[in-house]
Amino acid sequence: MGHQEQQDNSTNNGTLAAKPPLLTPYKMGKFNLSHRVVLAPLTRQRSFNNVPQPHAILYYSQRTSKGGLLIAEATGVSDTAQGYPNTPGIWTKEQVEAWKPIVDAVHAKGGFQPNGQAPISCTDKLLAPQVRSNGIDVAEFSPPRRLRTDEIPQVVNDFRIAARNAIEAGFDGVEIHGAHGYLIDQFLKDQVNDRTDQYGGSLENRCRFALEVVEAVVNEIGADNVGIRLSPYANYCEAGDSNPEALGVYMAESLNKYGIAYCHMVEPRMKRVAEKGETPHSVVPMRKAFNGTFIVAGGYDKEDGNRAIAENRADLVAYGRIFLANPDLPKRFELDAPLNPYNRPTFYLPDPVIGYTDYPFFEPTA
Repeated sequence: MGHQEQQDNSTNNGTLAAKPPLLTPYKMGKFNLSHRVVLAPLTRQRSFNNVPQPHAILYYSQRTSKGGLLIAEATGVSDTAQGYPNTPGIWTKEQVEAWKPIVDAVHAKGGFQPNGQAPISCTDKLLAPQVRSNGIDVAEFSPPRRLRTDEIPQVVNDFRIAARNAIEAGFDGVEIHGAHGYLIDQFLKDQVNDRTDQYGGSLENRCRFALEVVEAVVNEIGADNVGIRLSPYANYCEAGDSNPEALGVYMAESLNKYGIAYCHMVEPRMKRVAEKGETPHSVVPMRKAFNGTFIVAGGYDKEDGNRAIAENRADLVAYGRIFLANPDLPKRFELDAPLNPYNRPTFYLPDPVIGYTDYPFFEPTA
């Protein structure tokens, strides 16, 4: 792992052509990235019985470039952490062993790959039925069970053990999923967190669980192997907040004391799945508050991403749907090649090929 060999930047007339910002190298702690195009964590629902499958080896290796950063799909830390069917876990030996050939395939191509009974929650409020991400099916949710205060240390410990298992499986690090209505996000948001103990009420109290998880994971595997994903402005699964900027800035400032590798922040324009809207809000205040590497995500295209880097609004840009549809996305950006369109109805099929490993690579015409 390390720097990609420096490419020839000269043009035919002998002058130097500057690389687009997204394709410039970046040093993230101990990781030397050759470009700034990151694979966002994408739930694929193809891990049957919560065990990663051999077809994931091809999926992730297709999207690997030398010195590129891949963030694996959201991965459960315990048997109570499954939000959707057929999502992978990392709490059993079988799951750890199943991840190993996937991680090995990514490393073989020179890539970096870091990685949540009744569903447990910060609350026992029932979640209203919602249209799934495919835009067709309607999800009905069973009532959640409010975690007792004395149970929370065990859940924190589940994250710690999962982080250790991830390193055993060969991952370079882990990303703590604190976004998009997952358990940590539920604790963070005042529109869902109705607790009256030390984990609810004030901003400090609502952030306590997230920071306890960060501290436990950092203590287990080292701060330079840890990132976190946050979506203060999002309202996934009714997990919204009345003052998202204050929440985002407080978390960014609080994370500094742990010295983690990066903070991955979802743009406020992505309030719900598949919806991108105009907004006066920005994650720039969080960018300024956080001392480490700052990754942004949320409906970026190539030009938008280049601007974010050039204007110092981010260090790295994570791509989801267009990276799914274009396994060679960094190369296409480099060649200014056209992009495959993504096919939303196939995003969450259980099929090991369709909508998963069947998107074509770019073939230049003679």
